[in-house]
Amino acid sequence: MATVYDINIKKLDEKAVIPTYGSEYAAGADLYACLDEAITIEPGQTVMVHTGIAMEIPEGFAGLVYARSGLASKKGLAPANKVGVVDADYRGEIMVALHNHGTQAQTVEPEERIAQLVIAPYIVGEFHQVDELSDTVRGAGGFGSTGK
Repeated sequence: MATVYDINIKKLDEKAVIPTYGSEYAAGADLYACLDEAITIEPGQTVMVHTGIAMEIPEGFAGLVYARSGLASKKGLAPANKVGVVDADYRGEIMVALHNHGTQAQTVEPEERIAQLVIAPYIVGEFHQVDELSDTVRGAGGFGSTGK
């Protein structure tokens, strides 16, 4: 079973919906559109969609905003930045830059699930400039270099 943390949420709008998990083992909590009325996103267009919430993510963690697979595959709507990052010290409204990757206009309804938030630990790197890096079998081989 996953470790459960208390996450403080502040509703910035009375219409906001608190994130929910779709199943017992879901890693991502659904984020909901906080809208007064439906909006239409044209093909190739990106719209900042409000969630109406702010939250306190624990220190040492980040909120990662991912696409909802159903919304992306059925409507072609997914975060424009692929994965949004909500830092632990951010206290503003969580918004989703929803992009229409499809060929038809798509409508987002109030309280529609628009993305999912995964709260994950992260490591802070301390970067050191060096003259040489250690050798590996792969070396500097880039895109597709390990495939056959």
